[in-house]
Amino acid sequence: MVDYLSGGIEWRAESAPVAYREALAAQQARLAAIAAGEERELIWLLEHPPVYTGGTSADAAELTDPRFEVVETGRGGRYTYHGPGQRVGYVLLNLARRGRDVRRFVHALEGWAIATLGDFGVEAWAVPERVGIWTRDIDGAEAKIGAIGVRVSRWVTMHGFAVNLDPDLTHFSGIVPCGIADFGVTSMARLGVAVAQPAWDEALRRRAGEFLAALAPSEAE
Repeated sequence: MVDYLSGGIEWRAESAPVAYREALAAQQARLAAIAAGEERELIWLLEHPPVYTGGTSADAAELTDPRFEVVETGRGGRYTYHGPGQRVGYVLLNLARRGRDVRRFVHALEGWAIATLGDFGVEAWAVPERVGIWTRDIDGAEAKIGAIGVRVSRWVTMHGFAVNLDPDLTHFSGIVPCGIADFGVTSMARLGVAVAQPAWDEALRRRAGEFLAALAPSEAE
């Protein structure tokens, strides 16, 4: 499904899985086109077949059981897992039009995912020392329910965020997710919240305006 947000941003939601390498190549091409003024900005929602991806800070020691394909990427961060039941949002925006503030962009991404989780009754938060989206697991311990990883080139962003709707959580055991060994990984389904992919996508879209507004520089700037 392809549609457009205010400002002409393309909103694309895939119903079928997209191979990670294919999506990465598409992002790279789109980033170059956006930077050149030849294409619209893009928010792209999709899922991948099982894959481990490594960021620029990835440590091979944290790839403990690589039973799926491993792809090195240009995003920030360490190793993470993508697979069925995890909804990924790739966000390709031109920050040159939005204050050139990468930190604000990352915080806005976190806020977008956190607010959308809240719409389904899942309380979540960000922790400054630990990249990602966090919540309380069924045992009361803090656990990761979403990942954040971005790259910025020529002030155009790529990669984005991933939220665990109902993935196979055992697949995360092949890595130390994002280099954080002391905390587990959870999902909306594990917390007793059943959400279909289209419902999640629509909830994200309802809050897209808030996300984009959060990128705008303040008057004091």
